Amino acid sequence: MSRLIQTTVRNRILAALPPAEFAIIAEHLTRVELALGESLHRAGDKIISVFFVESGFISALTMLSDGQPLEIGLIGSEGVAGVSVILGATNSYSETMCQTGGGAYRMSAAALNDVAARAPHLHDLLLRYTHVFHVQVAQTAACNAHHELGQRLARWLLAAHDRSDVAELSLTQDLIAVMLGVRRSTVSIAAGTLQKAGVIRYQHGKITIVDRVGLENAACECYEAVASEYRALFAEYPQNPRPAGLPSTW
Repeated sequence: MSRLIQTTVRNRILAALPPAEFAIIAEHLTRVELALGESLHRAGDKIISVFFVESGFISALTMLSDGQPLEIGLIGSEGVAGVSVILGATNSYSETMCQTGGGAYRMSAAALNDVAARAPHLHDLLLRYTHVFHVQVAQTAACNAHHELGQRLARWLLAAHDRSDVAELSLTQDLIAVMLGVRRSTVSIAAGTLQKAGVIRYQHGKITIVDRVGLENAACECYEAVASEYRALFAEYPQNPRPAGLPSTW
């Protein structure tokens, strides 16, 4: 197996580690491809593996009593799916599902806890990331309860764009409706309003962000509240050096 070189990884947590700690964790990482719709963890199941996301993005979903999923957070190259094991959790509260194809580095949950015990910067960074992810979950709950759908849709598209770093997103209205917990018809109306405003273009299951600044202006304050937390986190842990291709917004 070829040695993993830190400057080639896109995951922000792995990229921010001191080289000595990266060398320890690299021995336990296996590159895997993530398929659209693939479930990495199911609610209630034991967390066997964690995933340091390299590309694409993953939804953390809570399952309602009627069987409907509702998104509570997004995970991209800034984070780790299954990170709650660092807090001592053994089972997953939410389901984590790939909303796009992509890639990740997988390692066992047991290995992560073992390495974190010997790597203080990794341990601290994972705890800080977990805190910021919980901020995202809390802000998402507040947003869903109090803000108009158009604002929520703009917030979600910005968050997806941050994690994909491409202007064109392969997203159906059915998928967005599930993520936001609304009917497809209402997503169509909200997307149409954003399209008329000239900030997005929607066609054949693809949404293109035409005017990023305009989309930010259309979103509620929840987007910036969460994005600023991620910026603050990674400002304290500069990359060594910053890998090419990371989202510029963070």
